[in-house]
Amino acid sequence: MCNCTLRLLRGKILGNRQYNEIEIRHRDAARAFPSFWPADHVFLRRLVHPVHAERTVTMAEEKPSRKIVVLISGSGTIPPELQSAVTCSPTLGTNLQALIDALNTDALPNAHISLVLSNRKAAYGLTRAASAQPPIPTAYLALQPFLKANPGKTRADYDAEVARIVIREKPDLVMLAGWMHVLGEGFLEVVSGARPLDGEPAVQKPIKVINLHPALPGAFDGAHAIERVYEAFQKGEIDKAGIMVHRVVREVDCGEPLIVREVEIRKGEPIEVFEERLHRAEWEAIVEGARKALDEVRPS
Repeated sequence: MCNCTLRLLRGKILGNRQYNEIEIRHRDAARAFPSFWPADHVFLRRLVHPVHAERTVTMAEEKPSRKIVVLISGSGTIPPELQSAVTCSPTLGTNLQALIDALNTDALPNAHISLVLSNRKAAYGLTRAASAQPPIPTAYLALQPFLKANPGKTRADYDAEVARIVIREKPDLVMLAGWMHVLGEGFLEVVSGARPLDGEPAVQKPIKVINLHPALPGAFDGAHAIERVYEAFQKGEIDKAGIMVHRVVREVDCGEPLIVREVEIRKGEPIEVFEERLHRAEWEAIVEGARKALDEVRPS
């Protein structure tokens, strides 16, 4: 890369933020420009040629990065002796890691995670978020501590407080990735814009909320789906297994599916083997589902 002097004239250059115009100074500006800023990074609108081999380049404004808030639960931290071996447990944040790894790639372009919220303080996904480059902000809010600290408050009040945290981020999408708490009307009415919260601006455009669930549509709704699917298959009660990413509605795991994938399951295999295969399918599906939902709001 050549040595160039940059002067920001309008806007700012920061990640995927908007920028308008920069000035590049170099004794050989004609050669400096293409080497400094490859064509696939900018959209050129016009190029003027001032004197003294200076160039002022005006860029068309980039689309603002699409914003995701991720809700997780998780089961706790990883013991040091197991940290290098953990690769597939969703309770340890690997679905979240799949999203992080996909950000601003062809799989999930023009997107960033603005917040990871957990209802379990020890969720390892919080560590994954904090360790990302750049670090992703995190927050923690659990039901029982909330109720204890706020006598007279209800589960619906807790859901509304979760919604408050979410809407302050002004996201394009909320992704539930192992969030082990059923979000009721206290949450859904707020993010849809149907009910404003005291002290908060009204939501002008409904925020999409989607969930990753380890079962096929219409089967094994709710918690412990993997264990229930495995047991039913081994008993001969079902002949296939799978996963889905679906829209979140009032009824648990009953929203319209966005992504559906069948996952192979075999007679007599240990549940751990099936679970690992299923989780690997989840890592792809969660990214595909996030992109599909984001493209409905703001195409990349």
